[in-house]
Amino acid sequence: MLIKNWRIHVFAFFIVAFSEFIGMVKISVGPGVLLFLPLLYAMVFGGIISWPRLKLIKLDEMNAASKVLGVIALLLVTKLGVIIGPQVAKVAQSGLALSMQELGHFFGTVLFGLPVAIMLGLGREAVGATFSIDREPNIAIISEKYGLDSPEGRGVMAVYICGTVFGAVWLGLLAGYLAATKFFHPYALAMGAGVGSGSMLAAASGAIKAVFPEYGNEILMYAGASNLLTTVIGIYFCLFVSLPTTNYLYKILTPILGPKKNREVTMK
Repeated sequence: MLIKNWRIHVFAFFIVAFSEFIGMVKISVGPGVLLFLPLLYAMVFGGIISWPRLKLIKLDEMNAASKVLGVIALLLVTKLGVIIGPQVAKVAQSGLALSMQELGHFFGTVLFGLPVAIMLGLGREAVGATFSIDREPNIAIISEKYGLDSPEGRGVMAVYICGTVFGAVWLGLLAGYLAATKFFHPYALAMGAGVGSGSMLAAASGAIKAVFPEYGNEILMYAGASNLLTTVIGIYFCLFVSLPTTNYLYKILTPILGPKKNREVTMK
């Protein structure tokens, strides 16, 4: 695989080298600071070279790279586990805080995303798009319940693709900006970084750690613990709580906020 896909390794080497050469860039915006980290540059450069029209990387090479990404994610999880292990007592002491912030990961998308999706004219796609942040476990839930060729399936896949392309970039910038305001405690920001996605976790926790380097291990610990809770508990929470809640709110809000054609379909 190393010899066959040598172009991937060459591109990866130069992308990493160039991104690290640029380093961290800070831009002051209001009370906070936007942090542009090497991870952000690497994702942008990677997106550019993988653009099909440029024909720099073939589709089979992209598929091979995606398999390697899974291995890298395992290394990240292993590192987080090594950090969490010696500090289990701290995680246990923050049990209530970790549990409470999980509500925001699920109901935040419903309470804020669902009304907007309905007003934009989405039908049942709004249910699949807003009942969670729509990562792999959430796709499995929608696939089993409705099928991916259903409106709910189209909604969940649309948000999954957007999250894959823009999620890490957005969370990295947002986490860095909020951390720079010094309004939130770094532990609280770290807990919020664990949304159930490895790439988003890495981008957000990396930005927070750049602002609070003295809390580096603690930030990774709380972010990893939060991400683990979101992944494990999130499947059951989405299946039995947030998805039924989203369906219920969709029926109530569509006649009020939705376009006329969607109101008629809902009333039927």
